[in-house]
Amino acid sequence: MTDHGIRRVAVLGAGTMGHALALVHALGGLDVALQDNSSAALARAPGLIDTALATLIEEGEIEAAAAKQAVARIALTPDPATAVARADLVVEAVLEDEAVKRAVFALVDARAPPHALIASNTSYLDPFPLMPASRAASCAVAHWYTPPYIVDLVDLCAGPGTAPATIAALDALYAGFGKRPVIMKKFIPGYVANRIQAAISLEVFKLLDEGYADAAGIDAAIRHGLALRIPVLGHLMKADFTGLELTQRLLAARVYEPPAPRGGSDTLDALIAAGRTGVLAGAGYFDYGDRPPAELFRERDRRLLALKRHLRESGEMRGGA
Repeated sequence: MTDHGIRRVAVLGAGTMGHALALVHALGGLDVALQDNSSAALARAPGLIDTALATLIEEGEIEAAAAKQAVARIALTPDPATAVARADLVVEAVLEDEAVKRAVFALVDARAPPHALIASNTSYLDPFPLMPASRAASCAVAHWYTPPYIVDLVDLCAGPGTAPATIAALDALYAGFGKRPVIMKKFIPGYVANRIQAAISLEVFKLLDEGYADAAGIDAAIRHGLALRIPVLGHLMKADFTGLELTQRLLAARVYEPPAPRGGSDTLDALIAAGRTGVLAGAGYFDYGDRPPAELFRERDRRLLALKRHLRESGEMRGGA
């Protein structure tokens, strides 16, 4: 067993995130039981995992032998009790629904070994009131971003009763995978990245709905202006390079007022009404023609990996305390 004490993982939920989280943990050398109540979701999972692995191999991120070993470590099961029976870590990746999560946590409480850690992949829902009180010390949030086999950020967050050793074990586990855990000082829905993304979305929908720019113009401004600096500097280090006096003056002058949340977007509603729901439908804000979704996802993954390699090779700028 490794230093963090985790070698067997149960991933509950085999959907968009679940199958990918099973792959992440298997690539990390752990035995994985992937469970879903849906037979269709379980049937899709091996193909989705194989597609992700093929991209990782093609881009030189892993060797074919490592991919074969990872697949061999993943066992599928429709039975959650079987999945968690020998788990050192249970990863909850089910619907963002209180009733569903509460039922899952109750089953884990009843069937998982006493030493098992419980990690919720919840994005916005506070999972801690839903978790078994008797296991509070072993419960935490470990929130991932899609696709987690490429995006390294993992939000780690303790609940009111979480033992420091639980966060330390998850931090050691995922850092050992080559991921970048960020330990939150306290729980807030959305953590850091999702909250910033939500704020960006408010501004984007204002610009679209009120006719200031179109989708292509907005994405061009983000890619060629905002996003070019963020991978190198982040946001607060960018402020250091600009000079903090300017930031202070801008805050004092209140030159920017954030849009008030409207609870919807006219342009978004129109696209959905027209059946333009995104890549899986062949169109959303942009047209994807007749290209199969799998091809589009693989192209996305290849581009992300190319950027990741460049950032890795160029090194990270670090500030000192």
